[in-house]
Amino acid sequence: MTQLDDRSGVDLSDIEFWVRPTAEREAAFARLRETEPIKFFEEPQPESFPRGPGYWALTRYQDVVEASRQPELFCSGGGTNIPDFPPDFNDFFGSMINMDDPRHSRMRRIVSRGFTPKMLDSLKGQVERAAVEIVDDIVERGECDFVTDVAALLPLRIIVDMLGIPRSEERFIFDRTNIILGATDTEYVPDQTEASFVTAVLSAGQDLAAMVQALGEERVRSPKSDMITALVTADVDGEHLSPQELASFFILLVVAGNETTRNAIAHALSALTDHPDQQQRWTDDFDGLAPTAVEEIVRWATPVIHFRRTVT
Repeated sequence: MTQLDDRSGVDLSDIEFWVRPTAEREAAFARLRETEPIKFFEEPQPESFPRGPGYWALTRYQDVVEASRQPELFCSGGGTNIPDFPPDFNDFFGSMINMDDPRHSRMRRIVSRGFTPKMLDSLKGQVERAAVEIVDDIVERGECDFVTDVAALLPLRIIVDMLGIPRSEERFIFDRTNIILGATDTEYVPDQTEASFVTAVLSAGQDLAAMVQALGEERVRSPKSDMITALVTADVDGEHLSPQELASFFILLVVAGNETTRNAIAHALSALTDHPDQQQRWTDDFDGLAPTAVEEIVRWATPVIHFRRTVT
């Protein structure tokens, strides 16, 4: 059984809490919002690292919004995950989400050149083609593991196509992102001692960095109509992405962007299966409901369950 806090009935640091039924978790958060909306929790005890100092959880929407609007008081530069990591580690794996101004603004100005309206318009076609390919392949086979064959593959393929990375690298990227995201799982990192854990994560990150840096150098010599070219050729007031910044942004995109979308898609199938009336409503008016349905799926799934801020 989960060890529960006596007053609110919840310990957000206990992994068992997060696998409890949705209704139980929602009720627990309702109690937190009502009785202790700003509550201190001890950090989980890692197998190989010292336990951190703990954290305060904001559980009311308006409190979260208020913290998000005051980066000078609630900064991102200390990292956006609960554990404390060295600054270089945060930069390498988090890119701009682990930065404060002026570094954050500079990075956003440069990277935004890769997300122009023209680039985004072309992306819509790539998304549709990738989805059709994946579904057609499943129809031909007759069955699939939805998480692996659809939820994980679709966002990864879109990112690969968008950046201009050969599809032959999909499995390579998939395997390394799983190590980075699932490093505390013995399925991905069997040896959970501190040295092996750190080595596995850094090695996976360095593999991804080396791949995209090599592609970046190639695009400088021979530009193409892809996002890697847009990123390496972007010039904002004479500033460019360094090879290290390109690698860090790529890791953020392929790890965080891929994994969150994977989770949302998987949750969507589960939710629509559990609520066939909602599935039928969407089927009956797909184009009309899709804009709000997608937003609702993200809210319902909550692919990111926390985002740390450090009080300055």
